[in-house]
Amino acid sequence: MRTALLSDWLAQRIDKADIAPLYRQLQDALRQAILLHELAPGRKLPSSRLLATELGIGRNTVIQVYEQLALEGYVQAGTGSGTFVADSAPDTRFAGVTLPQPTASTQPLSARGRRLLDAAGVSRRQWGAFVPGVADVTRFPSEVWSRLQSRRMRNLQPELLSYAPPGGHMPLREVLAEYLRSARGVRCHAEQVIITTGIHQSVDLAVRLLSDSGDEVWTEDPCYWGVRSVMQASGLQLRSIAVDAEGINPSEADLARPPRMMLVTPSHQYPLGMVMSLARRRMLLEYARQTQSWIIEDDYDSEFRFASRPLGALQGMDEADRVIYVGSLGKILYPGLRVGYMVVPPALAEPFALALAELFREGQSLQQAVLADFIEQGHFGAHIRRMRHVYGQRRELLMQAIATHFGADWPVHGDEAGLHLVLGLPDQVDDQLVAQAALAAGIATRPLSAYYSGGASRQKGLLLGYACVPDAEIASAFAVLAAVVKALGV
Repeated sequence: MRTALLSDWLAQRIDKADIAPLYRQLQDALRQAILLHELAPGRKLPSSRLLATELGIGRNTVIQVYEQLALEGYVQAGTGSGTFVADSAPDTRFAGVTLPQPTASTQPLSARGRRLLDAAGVSRRQWGAFVPGVADVTRFPSEVWSRLQSRRMRNLQPELLSYAPPGGHMPLREVLAEYLRSARGVRCHAEQVIITTGIHQSVDLAVRLLSDSGDEVWTEDPCYWGVRSVMQASGLQLRSIAVDAEGINPSEADLARPPRMMLVTPSHQYPLGMVMSLARRRMLLEYARQTQSWIIEDDYDSEFRFASRPLGALQGMDEADRVIYVGSLGKILYPGLRVGYMVVPPALAEPFALALAELFREGQSLQQAVLADFIEQGHFGAHIRRMRHVYGQRRELLMQAIATHFGADWPVHGDEAGLHLVLGLPDQVDDQLVAQAALAAGIATRPLSAYYSGGASRQKGLLLGYACVPDAEIASAFAVLAAVVKALGV
């Protein structure tokens, strides 16, 4: 390609009216010409002055492009000799190596990736009636938070803008340890509290450090799909253990095969809401001690109980240091905060803190410092008390709406605590189909059957989150849902 032809070729690919800067357009055009062998190796490019004149652009633009292409290895520039196209042919060192034939597949995902997505439960909608598990973020005391954050910024400590220390910001660990001791009966010191981004990361870290691929783990059936996905993605073998009125209920056959881990929600079973009995708690703790199994206790929604005071944690009864206690502040404050915590036995405190820093290079120390101030100054406790009243009132309004449309005796599960309840449905009703139809009508809910691992024991129902629905909208929103349910066979 002669210089004149090159200038014409480039001119066709440069549009001065385009929002992309001229240097970027010229750089992309020359790079493309070299890769397509329109410009052969060794070819001398026009001088920056000449090319600028022919294209009607600034010479500095051309110089900038030539320098960038030289930096990337597309051209070579010699002092006084001009700019030449470099030899950019691919390295052929593997030309003599016999390569295995790839298996024909149109599926880019791995088998593990396909299993993860096939079981995915995440919803595209995260707000409104009746999204489960979402707090009313409109009630978050943002002015207080903003004031605390501004104070931290005015008196900024440089380390708060660096990576977080292993385990998280120590003042936050200290105030959380104090809160968990007093409010949840957790036995811990600050060093045992590890700050994470939430339940998923906490479970993931415990799985990485305390199990190997192929190990067996017990999960409740039904259980939260998110942690089930975390464990499956880690290569663990999941055994689903049915729950009864007292919580997880392993059979003699189950007990004869001790798992590496057990994931339980003793204070508020998710999603059905029952509380694990004292007898069942003591049995699990003794079983874990004798078999050296680990118990991961997910303390789900424990702050929001409407019929009694919050219950003590299973971890507080653990004499053998076999319980990993995990929790999140997203349901209390707002989900986007992405701050969770885990309480580990003393012997695991340093390994877990170091592993968290090694694997994830945690940050957000400034946000953790603001949160520590928020808790220490009493705003956290005050917010919980306010929201317990708000959510209790919304629960009552939803219960009244259910009674209006289906009668006072209609089965409802898990309404004594948390941010959702379960509306029972007859076995012949397809709750997944109901959830899809409700979403098309503008109402978001989750089918209860999707939380089961499978089999004939699946109960049918709908998870209804009431926390993020304004009082005045609960009755009308449920009327829409009730119409959908009745249209599909109830």
